[in-house]
Parts: sequence; structure tokens; C-alpha cells
Amino acid sequence: MQAAGRPPLRGLLIDISGTLHVGSQPTSFAVSALRRLQRAGVPFRLCSNTSKESTSHVSQRLRELGFETQDITRDNVAVNSGQSPREIWTSIGAIAGVMQDMGVRRPYALLSDSARSELHLNPLDEKEEENTPFDAVIVGLCPARLDYAHLNTAFRILAREHPTLSERQPVLIAAHRQPLPRRCFGRAVTRTWTIHRGDRTCSSRRESSCVVGKPTRAFFEAVIKDLDGHGCITGQRGSSVPQDGRVAIIGDDVESDLGGGACELGLWRVLVRTGKYRSGDDTRTAVPPDEVVDSFAAFVENLLSDLNVNGAAV
Repeated sequence: MQAAGRPPLRGLLIDISGTLHVGSQPTSFAVSALRRLQRAGVPFRLCSNTSKESTSHVSQRLRELGFETQDITRDNVAVNSGQSPREIWTSIGAIAGVMQDMGVRRPYALLSDSARSELHLNPLDEKEEENTPFDAVIVGLCPARLDYAHLNTAFRILAREHPTLSERQPVLIAAHRQPLPRRCFGRAVTRTWTIHRGDRTCSSRRESSCVVGKPTRAFFEAVIKDLDGHGCITGQRGSSVPQDGRVAIIGDDVESDLGGGACELGLWRVLVRTGKYRSGDDTRTAVPPDEVVDSFAAFVENLLSDLNVNGAAV
């Protein structure tokens, strides 16, 4: 039975952690549900805010859990230049695009080795750091590098107190809006936090700071552009899938997945009762989700039934 009021959907944006899997376990029937979407020719993109690992590692982990994903991110040059579609979108992948758009060449990256590899950033020793005119600071989830020494260096770069200055004001690029635990790192985080709170989503070369990843409008716009431009990664769009209509975002976090840009762009917002979901989440925000379902598989079952797509039930 179709969800009350659900409009025709031309494509789906699907959160990964908490929606497709929780920890090392897929959510109920999620593997077969994703396979059914692929076979039915429903265009979709997988979206993650992870900044602790590269997009290829996310793809590998999904395949280990049984999901059939297309790892098109190995050719980073083609992907980042917009010549190749992406099935999986992460905040690290989005940072690569932002670096290109803003002309960032020498960032100081507070990222894991896995995430740095996707951005083609080599580790620097202490002397190399002092002699490098960093033109940006990139912050992601990497506890090992979120200590006093690294954060103090990041602040000095942004405040133009670094021994070697770049020709322009360095920009701050954050993988997502995730508050840093100031009590753990003391004064350095407090100083850097002041700059971070003035962030905005990237829109021009003149921005001094920006946030990428969900739920920013820029992130969703980039994914939807790829979705509309390339359609299904694994084949042709299904004959019953409308060419127009709205795009749905499916996630377990009513704010990080379904807030911000999802509301601004008028996406059909679907909250799943898995992962981060807690009782009452569907009513605790100013803009409630458009649809609440028990799981990703339940949504797929309902959607394909509405499209009259045959196939084994989830």
C-alpha cells in the first residue's frame, strides 16, 4: 500500500550507517532490498558523512556485508572532474570536489590515513610542516590528530601565525557539523571552535570556512545533479520509474540526514526506525519527516509495490 501522500519519486538518496547497516550487521533484509532496487532500475545514491575512512573503504565494507556496490571511486581524477558517476557519496569525496572548486593545493589535514589517501595527501614531517605554506585546514573525524599540538597548528595556520604563510587567507573546511569535545583537548579546541562556529556551506572562492557533507544543501545538490545526470549506475531506469517527480532521502537521523538542505530542497524525507532512531524522533523537530517506516527494506517493499514492480518480496 502506498504511503499516504507520497509523491512520485524519480530517485533516492540512501543513508548508509544506521539505515543499511548498524555496526557490522545489515539492517533487516537491507541487502536484498538494495538488490531489488538495482534490478528494478530505481536510481539511487548511497550517502555517508563518514570522514574517518576513504570512499573506497566504505564501498569495500559494504561489499563485505553482502551489498552489491559499484566502486567507481578508484579513478579519482575522472570522478572529481565530474566525468564519472558515483554510487557512493561521502564527506571525504565531497571535500575533494571542494578543494578543486576553491583551488586548494596544500591543505593541513586533520584526517585519518585512509581519508588522506583519497585526497592524495602525503604525510609531512615536522620540518616539512613548518616550511609548507598551507592554504587550508581540513578537519574530519580522526581522534589521533585532534590533540593540542595538531589543533594548535591548525589555529596558527588560520590565524596566519604559521612560520610559512600562504599567499592567501587559508580556508577552514569541515567534513560535517560535529561538535568537538572541548573538555578533552582544552584551550586549542576552544580557540579553533570559535572559527568553526562561523562556518557556512561552500558557495564561492571567497568563503573563509565551509562545511561539506550531510545535511548541507550543497552536498545534496551535488548528489542530485549526479543522480539526474547519470541515473542508474547498474543499468537502465525501470520503465515504471517516473522521469520527473521528487527525490527522497532515507535515513535514521532526523537532523543529520533529514534536516538542513533536505528541507530547503523539498526532498521527500523518510525516517527509518533503525540505527540512531529513538522513540519520539519523528515529532521532536520543527519540520517532521514526511514518512516514517520500520526499516529501509520496508520502504523498498512499499515503493516497489506502488511501482508495480515484480520480483521476490523482501
